[in-house]
Amino acid sequence: MRYTNYTFSVPESKIVRVITDTDAKNEADDQFAIVQALLSPKFENVGFIGAHFGIDRVKNSMEASYAELEKVFSKMHFPTKGNLFHGAAKPLEHKGTPIDSEGARLIIQQAMADDPRPLYAIFLGPLTDLASAYLLEPRIANRLTAIWIGGGSYPNGSIEFNLGNDILAANVVFGSAINLWQVPKNMYERMTVSFAELENKVYPCGEIGKYLFDQLNEHAQEPLPAKSPFRSGETWVLGDSPAVGLILYEQRFEFDWIPAPLIGSDMQYIHTNLNRPIRVYRYIDSRLILEDLYSKLALFAQKQ
Repeated sequence: MRYTNYTFSVPESKIVRVITDTDAKNEADDQFAIVQALLSPKFENVGFIGAHFGIDRVKNSMEASYAELEKVFSKMHFPTKGNLFHGAAKPLEHKGTPIDSEGARLIIQQAMADDPRPLYAIFLGPLTDLASAYLLEPRIANRLTAIWIGGGSYPNGSIEFNLGNDILAANVVFGSAINLWQVPKNMYERMTVSFAELENKVYPCGEIGKYLFDQLNEHAQEPLPAKSPFRSGETWVLGDSPAVGLILYEQRFEFDWIPAPLIGSDMQYIHTNLNRPIRVYRYIDSRLILEDLYSKLALFAQKQ
């Protein structure tokens, strides 16, 4: 699936295949990244995977994410058949045992396909489906680039939601040869927006713009178990959007090559130099990513 209703065009040589794996019903920022991926003409969107977000907070969380994907596609009047896939319903139970799912099979199928276009798989939640795909078919390691929103800041690491939902899967991926770009917590939390900005630039953009704003505003009213520094009452963080933005422009001078650490049960990094280097981003151009989203939403609303 590729949306191309723009006056500008993308050269064929620059088009890439993209898989989006998302715990879409966990919070309210995944939806912005999903929409931006759908509206980016550089992307041949080959599948969206509903991901779990742990087994303690919400029953059937993967199914809730899948249903949220269906809702976003409905608001945009895009077809769901052949575009949506179910991921694993829970985290890995053993490091060497994959969870077979439609999502894991999609990753394998696209990675092993005879298609010269680069394949990116972006993960907005846990890494369960990527780890499972790799355990099922290790040959995918050199045939895709994975971008993960997750993990604590370097060098020490810290408690972080996406990582905490499957530490075993993260260790599988970090210990593999998969080309991995990591956007840790201290980077993705720089995607700050104000509600006034969103009301001005997102809410007026048709059915999907109104939905994006309303569902985020509704989520922001929910009581929090602990104080969150970026939830000030007038601001939020669209923390999943860098995964899309880095495919649009990879910011090649804004990351460090760091040997992938082991990750302890406390989510601290254990640096051993045993694993291959991964990209760890230390800067994200939030304004480039956000202005691209706003412009694509406005153009989409005008042309519908």
